[in-house]
Amino acid sequence: MKDTVSLRNCPACDGTNAAPIAAYSPDPWQIATCDTCAFTYLRNPPAYEALEEDFAWEKTYVKKKKASKGSTPLSPAIRRLRTAFGMTRDKTSSFRRWFNDGHGCGAGDRITAPMTPYGIELSTALHAHADKVMRAAGGYCLHGAGAEAIHDFEPGQFDGIVMFSYLEHETDVMGVLRGAHRALKDTGALFIRVPNYGSLNRKVIGPKWCGFRYPDHVNYFTLGTLHDTIARAGFSAQLVNTVTQPIDDNISVLLRKLPTGASA
Repeated sequence: MKDTVSLRNCPACDGTNAAPIAAYSPDPWQIATCDTCAFTYLRNPPAYEALEEDFAWEKTYVKKKKASKGSTPLSPAIRRLRTAFGMTRDKTSSFRRWFNDGHGCGAGDRITAPMTPYGIELSTALHAHADKVMRAAGGYCLHGAGAEAIHDFEPGQFDGIVMFSYLEHETDVMGVLRGAHRALKDTGALFIRVPNYGSLNRKVIGPKWCGFRYPDHVNYFTLGTLHDTIARAGFSAQLVNTVTQPIDDNISVLLRKLPTGASA
């Protein structure tokens, strides 16, 4: 297929063997689970160039929303639990506390004063908007692939980094996590939110699950495979949505850099 790459190795452990999951692999896409570390991922993702325009997030999101609601009777209960325990989508106050009101790399609408926003955006259209917003607040947004552009920031530049609904899109998972490790201060924190492939909702409705988005969702994390991947990049993790996680369609974790020589 045009704009695709050959079958990639596991993005977590670099394993070469994986078992395809036919029920979750609409032609021409192939989702598989790594034989070595049990990580589930899209083996033939589009090239970065296609993600800038043809498969840009703002286009695939609308298409998926129209095609399937991806919900079950569990969804209203999950939303009530998230609200009751303060696990709402707006985590601005949490970011301020976790990042000590410092410089933040991530979504410009969540990194607000007194924090200064910086970011990276691959979509051409979204980058133009994000850069304008961030420059007005004292920062800027780089245009490019996350795993490459993150190395354009200075080592130890950030008090906090936000990967909110991002890591599931990144073909070079370890590259971007190691880049984040480099760009964070030793006292900094990294917030990650990804679809929860281990959720009860996905197990109930299978291929109609809201977390499946072809082809821009290229990684499908469970809590176990997310922890394993994070540890390989030199981080420890604290689960944020502790109460709702088993039935939540998302996993939220807060990462801290491990001391040199330590293990997660």
